[in-house]
Amino acid sequence: MTEPAHPHSDRELALLAAARTADLTEMLAYLASCWDEEKRLLARRLHDSLGSSMTALTMHLALLSQHIPPENKAMRDRSAQMKQLLATIIETNRKMQLELWNDKLEFLGLHAALAELVPAFGAEHGLTARTSLPDEDGHYSRTQGVVLLRCAEEGLRNASTHGKASEVEVILDDDGEQVMLTVRDNGLGPHDCDGAMHSLDCHGLRLLRERARYLGGELVLARGESGGALLRMTLPREVQAA
Repeated sequence: MTEPAHPHSDRELALLAAARTADLTEMLAYLASCWDEEKRLLARRLHDSLGSSMTALTMHLALLSQHIPPENKAMRDRSAQMKQLLATIIETNRKMQLELWNDKLEFLGLHAALAELVPAFGAEHGLTARTSLPDEDGHYSRTQGVVLLRCAEEGLRNASTHGKASEVEVILDDDGEQVMLTVRDNGLGPHDCDGAMHSLDCHGLRLLRERARYLGGELVLARGESGGALLRMTLPREVQAA
C-alpha cells in the first residue's frame, strides 16, 4: 500500500514561493527589456525612413516654391499651406520618436535625457517641472539608464494625471555605491490608475518595481513630507540581477 505523500513544510513552501517570485521577476524584466528594444528599433526606423523622407519633401517643396510667380497668390498660399503641413508632420514624427525612445539617453547619457525630458514635460502639461542633477553624469548600463528614465516618466505622468500637481521635481543622487531617482510633487498624493489611494497597484508602477527588484534595487511610493506623492527608485551601481 502506497503511503500518502507528506505535505510540504512551511519552509519548503516559502522556498518554492521565493523561487517562483524570482522566476516571475526575471521573466518580467526580460519582457520589459525586449519591449524597450522594440521601441528603440521602431524609433530608429521612424527617424531613418519617415524623418528623412519628410525632410527631402520639404527641400523639394522649397525649390518648387521659388518658381511660383509672385503674382500667383493662390499657388503661393497653397505652397505655404503645404510647408506648414509638412512641418506639422515632422514635429509629430519627432514627438513619436521621443515617446518611443529617448536618443539622448543612448548617446549622451541619463543626465542629458532627464535635463530634456523634465522641462519639456512641464511645458507641455502646464506645470512647473524642475530637476536636481549631479554635475557630472554617472556611467550606468543601458538597462539601468532605461529603468531610471522610465521611473522619471511614470512619476511625471502620475503627478500630472492622477495627482493633479502644479509642481514636480525630479532628483538624481549618486553616491558611488547606489543611484537614487526621486520624483516628488505637490499634488493629491499617491493614487493608482483609477484614482484610488494605493501603494503600487498601477500596472506601470508594478512593472517598474519588478524591474528595480531584478537589478537588485527597490521602488517606493509614499506621501511626501509636505504632501503630494513621492516616487523613489534606488539601484546599486553594480547590477545585481536576482
